[in-house]
Amino acid sequence: MNSSILQLLVLAGIAIFLILRLKNVLGTRDGYEAPREVSQQPAERRGPELEVIEGGPDRDILDHAEEGSDSALALASMKSAEPSFGVSDFLQGARGAYEMILMGFEKGDLASIKPFLGSDVYETFAEVVEAREKQGLTIQSEFVGVREMTLHEARFDKTSREGEIAVRFVGELTYVVRDRAGEIVEGSESQIKRQKDIWTFARGMGSNDPNWQLVATGE
Repeated sequence: MNSSILQLLVLAGIAIFLILRLKNVLGTRDGYEAPREVSQQPAERRGPELEVIEGGPDRDILDHAEEGSDSALALASMKSAEPSFGVSDFLQGARGAYEMILMGFEKGDLASIKPFLGSDVYETFAEVVEAREKQGLTIQSEFVGVREMTLHEARFDKTSREGEIAVRFVGELTYVVRDRAGEIVEGSESQIKRQKDIWTFARGMGSNDPNWQLVATGE
């Protein structure tokens, strides 16, 4: 037997040995292998248990409130009381409510916005509208848009489960006040007025009524 054949036999023997070793370690895989079922038994815990927050930081809160702040903690409590509550969804609704309520007040149409006003705010609005009517003043106003809107503060009462969220608005509108004779006494038809408000909305979290009410106004 020449040396070339002897070398081939030695290499073949080594190859067979390696194949047998690999089969013992990896098993035999023939074509597609379905994924193995993972045992549902919990892994043995070692050391102290650590609290894990699913999904990590809640960006729906942290996009609008500083992490660890009173407002962020209040918003988290609101979500615990009502899992379907979303801060971004609330702010989107607040933007629409701001235009609707502001224009209803400016035009003196309180009946259409009364369901969205707390009792104190409604009474204040009604007094202002009544005073304007007694003076013979009328307001012509057109809403241009919301230039800025930020969450100013949030609070949550764990006893009553009432949530309060204050929102800072910077709106733009045209604003004209006319007297009985129709003369302009304030504002301009062509000039856009910038309106700054901090409005506080409140609602019982988890209640069947989805509507928030305006309970306080300020600047």
